[in-house]
Amino acid sequence: MLDKITHTIEPVYDENSKILILGTMPSPKSREVGFYYGHSQNRFWPIMSEIFSIDKFNNNEEKIMFLKGHHIALWDVLKSCEIKGAEDSSIKNPKANDINNIIINSHVEAVFTTGKKATDLYKKHCYPNSGIESIYLPSTSSANRARYSYEDLIDEYKRILDYL
Repeated sequence: MLDKITHTIEPVYDENSKILILGTMPSPKSREVGFYYGHSQNRFWPIMSEIFSIDKFNNNEEKIMFLKGHHIALWDVLKSCEIKGAEDSSIKNPKANDINNIIINSHVEAVFTTGKKATDLYKKHCYPNSGIESIYLPSTSSANRARYSYEDLIDEYKRILDYL
């Protein structure tokens, strides 16, 4: 059974943002906590802590301050879709967010997509308007643990440092 989901979490960015990191769509847990990568088993925030040498993030306000302080914009490719739970492979009827508002109102010159589905959807729905090729990053979801170890993800995500 697919649920019709509409994205309700605001993008995080400001005029100083240099890179944009895009996921696919907030998971049920992320929607519940009202912020990106909200599932306790998702490795996104621990990886950010590691590559930026920060102890840990205690709340969403600290995450927002971190993102803006490091010139990172964060959002998702999709505005709405039909999806089963958090299974990107189940997505039907995707509608893309208008990421150009972020690009026009910031200094974003690099777009990173987290996971294969986010990358594919970005290429199909966003790239024709943005003109910025996306740089693939592996998904930090716990469902991706068999493919990418924590150390592998750290090595992959360190690439964002080259753009900041």
